Amino acid sequence: MDYGAFTDASLKMMYEAVRGALKADDEFEAAGEDPRFRVRATPEWKRHAGSLEAEMLKRGLQVDIIDWTGGQGELPLA
Repeated sequence: MDYGAFTDASLKMMYEAVRGALKADDEFEAAGEDPRFRVRATPEWKRHAGSLEAEMLKRGLQVDIIDWTGGQGELPLA
């Protein structure tokens, strides 16, 4: 996909769509359901998000990077 062809707003919208699908999957799993979008299980989602991040950073846009760990990489507070 030619990410350079998209407008800044389009890049941000696509990135937020990835974030939304990931959040929805996490909520489905928390409710004991199968994730509908399979964002964590499908490597293409992460590659897509990474390409969007790279293009936004190249343009100097502020990016709130997606946390792919789902909190699993966080240390407990002492």
